[in-house]
Amino acid sequence: MTFYRSLLLFCVASIFAMGLVMIFNTTSAEVLDLALNKSTHQALLKQIFYCLIGLILAGCVWHLGYQKVISFSPYLLVFFCFLLVLTLIPGLGKEVNGSRRWIGVAGFFFQPSEFVKYIVPAYFIYRMENIEGESLGLKDFLKLIAQVGTPIFLILIEPNNGTAGVIGLVVIVMCVMTKIRFKYWALPLMCFMVIGAISAYHLPYVSARLKVYLHPELDLRGKGHQPYQAKIAAGSGQLLGRGPGNSLQKLSYLPEAQNDYIAAIYAEEFGFIGVTALVILYMIIGYVGFYIAHISSDRRGFYFATAITFLICFQAFMNLGVVSGLLPSTGLNLPFFSQGGTSLMANIAGLGLLLNIAHQRSQVCLNGL
Repeated sequence: MTFYRSLLLFCVASIFAMGLVMIFNTTSAEVLDLALNKSTHQALLKQIFYCLIGLILAGCVWHLGYQKVISFSPYLLVFFCFLLVLTLIPGLGKEVNGSRRWIGVAGFFFQPSEFVKYIVPAYFIYRMENIEGESLGLKDFLKLIAQVGTPIFLILIEPNNGTAGVIGLVVIVMCVMTKIRFKYWALPLMCFMVIGAISAYHLPYVSARLKVYLHPELDLRGKGHQPYQAKIAAGSGQLLGRGPGNSLQKLSYLPEAQNDYIAAIYAEEFGFIGVTALVILYMIIGYVGFYIAHISSDRRGFYFATAITFLICFQAFMNLGVVSGLLPSTGLNLPFFSQGGTSLMANIAGLGLLLNIAHQRSQVCLNGL
């Protein structure tokens, strides 16, 4: 188990180190190109600062243990729902590009929805403790869905459709793992999807977004600009890339590339080989995470390790899919790689929980000896 934990830490550290290089590379070029009145190291130092806070949080949850985190999840869910409400209040919530996702206090901005990704599955596990999914009544199931659906609804209001969709998908994964009856959630979900698709088809702005997704060149001055420039960046990297620091798209052609589209700049500089190495690192994280879930000492550990690993890997898949043009823009960043303070802290805390689950398994094995 020590080997797997070391391998997990190595992969995450490698991704983070590569991300730091790309964040400095991208943001410093933006500062110099636009002659901005700020340090070229500001974004880099801020990312390192958030990493240190994330490590403190990871140490706290590791010592606290995943069992207690799950036990405290009802209180955490209520507290973070309160924070999500605060993001919607003018003056407290910070608005960026029409969305209110952050709480600003003394120059420090915090995005509660990033932590909700981990709290919702923890609460789901807490509620399903000692309950067989097949024996769960419809009334109790609807009550559970209403409780975990409250933060999802608040996140949709921000609006932050990508994060809400990821949390909703995690809830579906939890329904499958806990063996809740399909007729409770699968059939209503399919009906909702069919009705939603038919309704969306008749909405002009939805069809316009689909056209931009399929043909971003139709709206180069609007929604299609970033996807189109990302394709140019990724494609121009070819096999080996232009080389470190030699990206052209980071020179104001691809705006805010250090966030959701940082992988496009990485692909331009390091090419197909570099992207393949990055994907392999995420695949190893997925393998180790699911292995930890498989050998966990109890059902709580199995469910929680599976949810954490799924969250990290699915977000990586979605982000790389958007950058490559295979998926429409979702607003999800690349875990441990993209610039984003709250996301980095939440993912590092999730990593701490995953390591704690592995540690508890090791302790059980030692006690058994």
